[in-house]
Amino acid sequence: MTFSVSPPLIKADPRQQALRIFLAGVAAADPYQAVKRCLLQDFRLNAWPKIHLIAFGKAACAMADAAQAVIPSVLLAGTNIAVTNYENVRAVNQFEVIGAGHPLPDMAGQQAAQRIADKVATALQGELVLVLVSGGGSALLPAPHPPLTLADKSQTTALLLACGATINEINCVRKHLSTLKGGGLARLAAPAQLHALILSDVLGDDISAIASGPTVPDNTTFADAIAILKAKAIENKIPVSVQALLNKGCAGDILETPKSDDPLFNTTGYTLIGSNTMSVRAAIKAAQAEQFDVQLYSENLQGEAREEATKLAQHAKQLLQAGLTRPAALIAGGETTVSLKGTGRGGRNQEFALAFALAAERCALPPCWTFLSGGTDGRDGPTDAAGGLVDGLTLVRLRAAGGNAQALLDNNDSHAALQQSHDLLNTGATGTNVADLQVLLLQP
Repeated sequence: MTFSVSPPLIKADPRQQALRIFLAGVAAADPYQAVKRCLLQDFRLNAWPKIHLIAFGKAACAMADAAQAVIPSVLLAGTNIAVTNYENVRAVNQFEVIGAGHPLPDMAGQQAAQRIADKVATALQGELVLVLVSGGGSALLPAPHPPLTLADKSQTTALLLACGATINEINCVRKHLSTLKGGGLARLAAPAQLHALILSDVLGDDISAIASGPTVPDNTTFADAIAILKAKAIENKIPVSVQALLNKGCAGDILETPKSDDPLFNTTGYTLIGSNTMSVRAAIKAAQAEQFDVQLYSENLQGEAREEATKLAQHAKQLLQAGLTRPAALIAGGETTVSLKGTGRGGRNQEFALAFALAAERCALPPCWTFLSGGTDGRDGPTDAAGGLVDGLTLVRLRAAGGNAQALLDNNDSHAALQQSHDLLNTGATGTNVADLQVLLLQP
């Protein structure tokens, strides 16, 4: 799908233009406005005598802020709880806010998960459990299935991340190692009613995958989880306790996650209030306002980051060879993966950016391009960067600083590379999370 705009052309710094386009996509996923709008338009709040309010994910504080601003205090039951990553922790009226580890879970998250489980279990028939869900919830609320430990789950998750497993594959395994994920929270809330307001960080908005689907049915099985581990050749690397639990579940000795036909879902529901698709549309609109001819490159960008970078560079080369007469913007949304083979630091967006710079050089792409790849949450992998913002002179700057771009990429050390070339994208924590956005600007 291609969108076009009319002249006049406006000369501007393409790096600043790419950043503005990206930030417009982030703003479209504003969790405060989304929750407030939904509660005011779609809910008759006095239909319940009590509302049990919990929030978890990277956008938990903003979502909680909106909910407490709309719901009358007299309806709120007990202590409201919000769990978010440490970078996004801030005070919220009428809430206990708990910081926890992400992307790897920690003991604070496990304790928070138990607090939430205890609160939800007190809800009575006829009352409402209102759950505010955003990306990152899987890691932030670890609730290991006995007798597993947090270390068992963390080691398993780390192995899955390192071998390039997709978010759906990781979630399938995590659901079967947890008491909250995969519909576990909904099971605890019964017989009370439950409704979730969901900010999606999952491509295609598969509700069962967002935060590992704690409030919705899970139609994956223990056998599916085992098959994923075998396919990734890590079934013998995960802790023995995890292997034993999955085998017991496969044999029927442990209760499966609740499926779509479970009666408990007769009293549950959800509303999708934000997604990557909505942010991609906002980025397209912003690019049009910047006077670009706009092309939607992909709204479901997946695969190895460096491979996708090569494909994008080749596509850009074809566009330039066809003859551009006006500045063009290619917009994408998605979530790539990285198979870790080195010892460096970075994330999928930084790796994508560095790999694109190298692919552009291999393609002999003229230096008339600017490329941004960023996580909408403001954090890419285990770093303080949101991603990378590179251009036709990135490799020149990197080499002038003494860096070897290919060697750094091979070592998965994209953070060091982009730091040397002054191309790190730093936004700080954004308070939302709807996966990643990519912006490629081409000049004729």
